[in-house]
Amino acid sequence: MTILAIVPTQLELDSFIESLAAMGIDGREAPLGRLEASVYLDGRLTVAKGGLGKAQFGIQTQHMIDNIATVSAVLCIGTSGALAADLSVGDVVVATETVEHDFNRMLSPNPPPRFEGDAGLLSSWRSSESLAQLPFNVHFGPVASGDEGIMSETRANEVVELTGALAVAWEGAGGARACEFSGVPFVEIRGISDLADETSNTDFYENLPGAMKNLAVFARELVNLAPSN
Repeated sequence: MTILAIVPTQLELDSFIESLAAMGIDGREAPLGRLEASVYLDGRLTVAKGGLGKAQFGIQTQHMIDNIATVSAVLCIGTSGALAADLSVGDVVVATETVEHDFNRMLSPNPPPRFEGDAGLLSSWRSSESLAQLPFNVHFGPVASGDEGIMSETRANEVVELTGALAVAWEGAGGARACEFSGVPFVEIRGISDLADETSNTDFYENLPGAMKNLAVFARELVNLAPSN
């Protein structure tokens, strides 16, 4: 069985792979259907690019699921903007649920779609001593997902009011929908690269390498926690 880590953009993916290499974790290329992927840690971790935005990420996630023999879980791994005041750049947020905040926005009074993270994985990670000892803070809570750059305090507050999320990013709902359709465990995991405010566009590029480095460390620990078969 393998954990499939899907990273949204090439910039994030390059930084993630470089961080794995810096830890002495080298991979080998392994085509995954029509997409490129890399396999690490004796096949227990497969890493690939999912694409920018919910739709592209969902399409490519489904394609990967359809073309991998054994997958124990799919993880959406990438950067995000902080919505909670107690989050700092470099923190890792594990989504207890992914909330699609822009679904039918302004047209429907119904609550936004919510996709729960896999209960078994979340329970084991919450109780893990090794994760608790990592050199950065790990938070568990909702992550908002939508094809919108949140770059103002006003808009960030609106998203929090709607979703109760700790962080906001783009692609998670696409991956969650594909995994729900295919019956595959899914969890979104985000590294904080900015504070979802007026300086986010600059902060994102400056802080992306550090956020992805922490996510690579976190992913390594998750693979170590996972059963070997």
